[in-house]
Amino acid sequence: MEPVQSALKKWMQSNGNFKENYEKIKQEVLQDPEIKAFLSTYPDLTRREIDKNLIKLYEYKTQTKQCKDCSSLGSCKNMLKGYSPVLDVLNNEIHLSYEKCHHRVVYEKEINQQKLIQSLYMPKDILEANYNQIDEDPNRSAAIVEINKFMMQAKDGIPQKGLYFYGPFGVGKSYFLGAVANLLKTFHISSMMIYMPELAREMKASLKDDSLNRKIDLFKKVDVLMLDDIGAEMQSAWFRDEILGSILQYRMMERLPVFFTANYSMEQLEELLSTTRNGIETVKAGRIIERIRQVSTEVPVFGKNRRS
Repeated sequence: MEPVQSALKKWMQSNGNFKENYEKIKQEVLQDPEIKAFLSTYPDLTRREIDKNLIKLYEYKTQTKQCKDCSSLGSCKNMLKGYSPVLDVLNNEIHLSYEKCHHRVVYEKEINQQKLIQSLYMPKDILEANYNQIDEDPNRSAAIVEINKFMMQAKDGIPQKGLYFYGPFGVGKSYFLGAVANLLKTFHISSMMIYMPELAREMKASLKDDSLNRKIDLFKKVDVLMLDDIGAEMQSAWFRDEILGSILQYRMMERLPVFFTANYSMEQLEELLSTTRNGIETVKAGRIIERIRQVSTEVPVFGKNRRS
């Protein structure tokens, strides 16, 4: 706060009518209702102490208190944007400090909440999805009911199972993921949304820079993992078993939920996952589906194509 008070001293000293202005400012400060109320609370303060800290009192008087005259953080009129002055007395000495104003507290809360959502290759409209803007469609009512159940559980902590949304193209499955992620951040629950086709390519590229294990560890441990369009990635036994299988195994053991979107039911996905370059591997594909069942509940989503 010293730079502010130094600027005030410099202004007062550079003024030709210093004494006259000083007395005028002093009377204005001491007659200010808030200053008078503050000083009346501490009757033991000496006149010398009050005079010595006149600049602090003047600074307090000229600053807006807790957004009184500001409509937003951007319109803050104080010298320290987003901070409100506070007067106090310690050991019979007047102290001036600053605390975050209401607008800054709200702003920082929103920023911190937004950081709770991470994503890999997800479009902006999904990241900004708003649950309240989901239109009513009887064909999607089952999904809405399940989302509401999940969010009720999330109020008391991270639920053990997510949801597996499956259905045709364009019915809003991915939008559901974004809406859920934005609801979760209000409970300070982090989430990560991943577009599966790009994840498969990302994991292969990570073999070159030794970042594979670090990335897998991140996917394993995030509060709520969301895998968008599972089954659309190029089928690879390595990706299925070493990447997807490893992530799902960890989350199943730790009872951490996973959300999925797919164009296939779990039964159809099992058949798809069993077909690789090595031939038909029903046992390994079945193992993946069993893990998916342990971390999510299958929910059909139908309705009109919202992309057309």
